[in-house]
Amino acid sequence: MISRRRLGQALDFARREAAFVAAFLIVVIATAGFLNIAGEVSEGETRGIDRAILMSLRAHHDPATPLGPHWLTTAAMDVTALGSVTVLSLLVLFVAGLFAALRRWREAAVLLLASGGGVAISQGLKLVFGRDRPEPALRLVEAINASFPSGHAMLSAVVYLTLGALVARFAASRRVKVFAFAGAAVIAVLVGLSRVYLGVHWPSDVLAGWVLGGGWALTWWMAVQAADRVWPMGDSQRSSRP
Repeated sequence: MISRRRLGQALDFARREAAFVAAFLIVVIATAGFLNIAGEVSEGETRGIDRAILMSLRAHHDPATPLGPHWLTTAAMDVTALGSVTVLSLLVLFVAGLFAALRRWREAAVLLLASGGGVAISQGLKLVFGRDRPEPALRLVEAINASFPSGHAMLSAVVYLTLGALVARFAASRRVKVFAFAGAAVIAVLVGLSRVYLGVHWPSDVLAGWVLGGGWALTWWMAVQAADRVWPMGDSQRSSRP
């Protein structure tokens, strides 16, 4: 008969393998989804719905005036800053420094590489597509470079989801893991929505940024899982892992 210990080990192995396979499939789907959105944007097929959604958030008598109270616009500006390169760079450097101080070199490297790679991909794609942003009269904040994909949406997904995944490595409680991922996803979603509300991005820009950023973050999660198998961590590090 199979001992309870061996059965538990077998179930744990199956669960890890299932999670890895599921993550790989999600990355494939995310890549296909981005390519589909990019194709429709290039052909102008999203222009109508993009404008309709953007204008639905503006007053009928004055397209330059957003719907909602004044504090909502201020809140949107605050939230959108959470996805700026400046704020994300400071956050990444601070957390990577903490990981390094704890001698968690793998986590520090993953955070830096995932974030830096995300910036390179975002900026490269902006140069390739060169999509115009909504007209200046609709923008409530300053915006530079091309519109597609949304750098704020993509980079917030990359950084916050990667942070959520790395936090989960320290947590033993499933509730903590779920909260880390859910909180990261909520922040990324709010940053993307703020870009549309503030009139600096078309909805398809943001959707593409979410899809690509989520796929990129998940790719690095898989890389960490693979690295753990090839180069297992020492006992002192393993004790802090779930």
